[in-house]
Amino acid sequence: MDKVKVLEKYLPPEAAPLIGRWIDYFKCEFKISRNRGTKFGDYRAPYQGKGHRISVNFDLNPYAFLVTTVHEFAHLHTWNEHKHKVKPHGAEWKNNFKKMMQPFFEKEVFPPDVKHAIISYLNNPAASSCSDLTLYRSLRKYDAPKEDVHTVEKLPMHALFKLKDGRIFRLEEKLRKRYKCTELATRRVYLFSPVAEVEVIKD
Repeated sequence: MDKVKVLEKYLPPEAAPLIGRWIDYFKCEFKISRNRGTKFGDYRAPYQGKGHRISVNFDLNPYAFLVTTVHEFAHLHTWNEHKHKVKPHGAEWKNNFKKMMQPFFEKEVFPPDVKHAIISYLNNPAASSCSDLTLYRSLRKYDAPKEDVHTVEKLPMHALFKLKDGRIFRLEEKLRKRYKCTELATRRVYLFSPVAEVEVIKD
């Protein structure tokens, strides 16, 4: 099946032809992956005879899928230029991400709020990776509604919540950037991102 037709199922359709050309140009193995709770996408550099490999989670909304795809291709492009001599999300990667985003800005693929969040993220040297919360929140608004799924930052203090693996936690307190939570079974303390998706346990 034509790769552009496949990509159109996951990306904004007007973005699919260019991503298809990048896959060919960079001779990249591009995989649409199952959901990985800890990351949206992944880039692997050539290794032991394998070429560039990129994977992106299948269940992202089209704008999040595109941002993640460009994020990973920017890693590939930066690796081609510098190999392992630069930081993963350093100035070289940011510069490539900005350049590779430009065609999609010109096509006006993104809604204004997402475009604004991407530009703001790229102009913020302190944002070292795509854990940028403003960008994440703006992308998340375009997700299909999920029943009973909430982000940690929206829960009341001392709420109980469950992860996909069945472990149960209590929200204890808000720290500077994370939330301190206790796993009920082990009493161990974990720090959660404000935008971690969890299932609320109702009384």
